[in-house]
Amino acid sequence: MRHIGLGLLLCLAAACAQAQTSLQARQAQAREDRQALRAQIDALQKRIEASESSREDASRALRASEQAISDISRELAELDRRQTALQDALHRLDAARGQQSEALERQQEALADQLRAQYASGLSPWTALLSGRDPQDIGRELAWLAYVTRSRTEALDALRATLDRLAELRRQTDEGRRDLEAVQADVRQRRQELQAQQAQRREVLEKIRAQLDDQRVQAKQLQTRDARLGSLIKDLDAEIARAEARRQAALKAQAERRAREAAERARAEQDRRARAAEQARQVREQAERHLREDQASTGQESTAGRPPPAEGAERAPAARSEPDDGFPGLAKGLPRPVAASEVQGRFGAQRPEGGLWRGIVLRAPAGTPVRAVAAGRVVYAHWLSGFGNLLIIDHGKQYLSVYAYNQSLMREVGDVVARGDEVARVGATGGQVEPGLYFELRHQGAPINPEIWLKPD
Repeated sequence: MRHIGLGLLLCLAAACAQAQTSLQARQAQAREDRQALRAQIDALQKRIEASESSREDASRALRASEQAISDISRELAELDRRQTALQDALHRLDAARGQQSEALERQQEALADQLRAQYASGLSPWTALLSGRDPQDIGRELAWLAYVTRSRTEALDALRATLDRLAELRRQTDEGRRDLEAVQADVRQRRQELQAQQAQRREVLEKIRAQLDDQRVQAKQLQTRDARLGSLIKDLDAEIARAEARRQAALKAQAERRAREAAERARAEQDRRARAAEQARQVREQAERHLREDQASTGQESTAGRPPPAEGAERAPAARSEPDDGFPGLAKGLPRPVAASEVQGRFGAQRPEGGLWRGIVLRAPAGTPVRAVAAGRVVYAHWLSGFGNLLIIDHGKQYLSVYAYNQSLMREVGDVVARGDEVARVGATGGQVEPGLYFELRHQGAPINPEIWLKPD
């Protein structure tokens, strides 16, 4: 029998060594596969980053072009307003010049009439003084000549003022025309710039349209990506189920171990009680023997009471089972993962690229905190083609929540999160144009409508 037992031990040792070698080979192969997968992921990441960079450059160029068009259009409107105001001012100046020209002609005619009248009368201060006529007549003629002289002086002053006003009006008119010509030149230049910016905008739009055409060509890949995500989630579900089975097995083993320990304590307590009872019996028998000996020596009868029975030992404590640290799953009335967000791409609706939405897209500014909808454990936190930076939380009872398109992931695999904890930041990764969060809920691997489970906004 000893030789047989030794042979069995040798066979068992050989089997263990062979199993260990097989596990090491599988572990080495798994490491090589993981390195190859990481290399593929890095290559895909670089291509996605290059595509996103070119799209961001086109978006920035379009934004700059449209802002320039807006600025030029505003400046053109201001120049048009100035041009209209200058033209109105020139019209008013032309009208004022016409009025002043008419006044000048009237003043010139009046002065000419005065000069002709004086010339026709032949009167002058010298002829009046040297005429030898009556002094009263001479005084009247001199007074009339003084009046004529004052009137002529006033007419000349008015004529000079009119000429000055005409000169000023001509200067203002010339200055206004120069300003108008400068404004018109600015208008022509800005219109040329506007046309150039519009041409640049058309070029940018054509570039973006070409990118969109390429994206439509790649739309069929979405089904493959969706299947890839489903496969990943299925694998995660299986791994979670295995982990739960291991945890339950560990809890069961722990409970069985504690039960065995409790049974051993109970048996030990029974043995102790039995020993105590045996000791009490021996003491009682010894006391009765001494009592009989005393009665025999004294001849007196007496009754001897029995000593009280030995006290029983305390009951062994019952084995305790460890508390279940599994998560309770999900319940309706969950908080929104992104506050004050607009819902796009509703669950079950047709996608523009083909296929159906299996979740919802919550539009929000880049960098907005993304929060866990319920307590759970992070089971995936990595980049995935078509979904960008992706995070998945296991909530127990085969419930999962999926968060995609993130700018950055704030948690790692294995982290335990509470309801409302920040787990990511809103972004536009995975080939998206606008920032937002792609959100899914899954039960037993199948997608369910998130809007039914979320609180209304």
